[in-house]
Amino acid sequence: MSSISKSWSRRRAAVAAEAAAEEAAAQEAELLAEQAALAEKSDAEILEELGLPDPDTLIMGDDFKVFLGKAVPAHLRKRALRVLWRSNPVLACVDGLNDYDDDYLTGSTGQGVIKTSYQVGKGMLDHLLEVERQKNNVETDVMADAPDVDDETVPGPETVEARSVPTPEAADQERAHAARPRRMQFQFEDRTV
Repeated sequence: MSSISKSWSRRRAAVAAEAAAEEAAAQEAELLAEQAALAEKSDAEILEELGLPDPDTLIMGDDFKVFLGKAVPAHLRKRALRVLWRSNPVLACVDGLNDYDDDYLTGSTGQGVIKTSYQVGKGMLDHLLEVERQKNNVETDVMADAPDVDDETVPGPETVEARSVPTPEAADQERAHAARPRRMQFQFEDRTV
């Protein structure tokens, strides 16, 4: 018995959907006929027939909702909305936060070479050179203020130990060792149970 009631429920729903679709189609046809009749008239005649004020005379605080009805032609609706955006400073304020405001192609075409102080591998070299220059100035100022040192306390070339200079073979071995990729090594303890 439940299968019979399900069948009738589906049938009733289908009939109701068909009736709603027919009603919507009839309303759409009526609306299209009204808009076709209004298209032949001037804007002043359309506004008078619909009982609407001239959109250009509206100011902030007026009711713009009447222009959003389905009976109002699209060009009059757009005209009223333009006046609304201009009349309200909050709506007219373009804050630049819209994603579609930017032209993302301007940086990629027709702009030529972009000049920058950045140097590949060196970064912002001018800044680093300025910091180094200031550091050298500070060191020279400190050296000028330092007391004179006796020649006896300064180690001579014979007191400085000779540095060991690596041989070319040793340098090659160091480079080969440094170039080898490191690999993780795991060690497990054998546990027998």
